Amino acid sequence: MAPLLTTSYLPPVEYFAFLTQEEAWLEYCEHYRKQTFRNRCVILTSNGPEALTVPVVHSRNHEPIAETRIDYAMPWQRTHWRAIVSAYGCSPYFLYYQDALLPFYEQRHERLFDFNLQLTRTLLRMLQLPAKLHLTEKFTPPAAGDLRTLIQPHGQAAPDYVFRLTEPYYQVFEHKFGFVPNLSIIDLIFNTGPAAVTYLRNLRQHFTTLNIS
Repeated sequence: MAPLLTTSYLPPVEYFAFLTQEEAWLEYCEHYRKQTFRNRCVILTSNGPEALTVPVVHSRNHEPIAETRIDYAMPWQRTHWRAIVSAYGCSPYFLYYQDALLPFYEQRHERLFDFNLQLTRTLLRMLQLPAKLHLTEKFTPPAAGDLRTLIQPHGQAAPDYVFRLTEPYYQVFEHKFGFVPNLSIIDLIFNTGPAAVTYLRNLRQHFTTLNIS
């Protein structure tokens, strides 16, 4: 069965493990929710993990995610790109992949969902993953084991987080912090390059053994 995921900004590694399949669904009919990966990612900097948040315009309560607009009142694109360069400029594969991501920090996108969708498709091309992304046409309330609720920032902090990464990979600042799991997919891409796909597929197999679809 194809996984159903929320939209996400530079999604965490475990999110992308489910995009190693042939197709996946993205929730298009939900309401926007604050303090989630919908507009937030976490990277590893010289000072430790750092959250990057895309600001949005809050027009009313229960706003559809499809209508949520990005707020450009502050220069968040410049701030995010500087943070990414500072964190990964010395990583083994940053120079190879940076040109694919830079346009997202130079050009404006009006709506968060559209921005995330184009960014996710770009990341899939960087990884050479052929997953087709479909958008839901109606909202179905989350059930037990629903990926839309399982992959959340607050869930990652729990000691029993079901997607906690147990297999380390090289990280630029591992000498300072040890291996930091469950960061943005760009951490895996910039640090491991083409090997990222094998890592993600092995991770997906591990999730399968845990009966997580």
